[in-house]
Amino acid sequence: MALDEALMARARRSGETVLRVYGWSQPTLSLGRNQRAAGVYHEGALAGRGIGVVRRPTGGRALLHHREVTYSVTAPCEPNGALHAEYARINVLLSTALIALGAPVVVATPPARAAAPSATPCFAEPARGELTVDGRKLVGSAQWRDRGALLQHGSILVDDDQSSIVGLMREPAPLPRPPATLRDALGRAPVLTEVAEALFHAVRTHADPDARSLDVEAQVTRDANDILERYRDDAWTWRR
Repeated sequence: MALDEALMARARRSGETVLRVYGWSQPTLSLGRNQRAAGVYHEGALAGRGIGVVRRPTGGRALLHHREVTYSVTAPCEPNGALHAEYARINVLLSTALIALGAPVVVATPPARAAAPSATPCFAEPARGELTVDGRKLVGSAQWRDRGALLQHGSILVDDDQSSIVGLMREPAPLPRPPATLRDALGRAPVLTEVAEALFHAVRTHADPDARSLDVEAQVTRDANDILERYRDDAWTWRR
């Protein structure tokens, strides 16, 4: 999270867009920026199962980073620009990559707006514009815009362990409908590098043929280190 925010600051300085694709060193529950979490999730159950917790700077609802691929896009943006246009451009890259892998994704068009922050897991239902397979969410994404830059986070499910989030809550909750997964769509579970290469190929094909790997500058590293303690601080994680 700290590196993504530091890359957002880089986008302000450089005017460049960066797509980052990554995995997690341990299972981690990430909470949306404005989601209520204090008193909702059982901290003892999280610790007992070896699940870390972090609060994202982006919105949306809780999801478990484990059997999935996480991406972030950081880019400059107009202060009053329409975020849905950026969302649509990123969706082109995501859908191109996933279709190339063999996943028949379509853009969700439910009549309702995106759900309000709640304890309902992120993958329980698709919001307008999210990528689905057979009506079930495969990719969950959320944005944050701040001072002329945007950050979009997203999670692409490889396998389904999102229903386990319900077991981490203090109050009983119904099991959500199973989401789509790459294993179901492809009949196999692709590794992170395969998904990443498909995404990078989509960037070079549809956005920038000269796109290159990023050498993280010392300033980005310093910014990330300065931000890191906030994401480690329980006062941020459990602030709501």
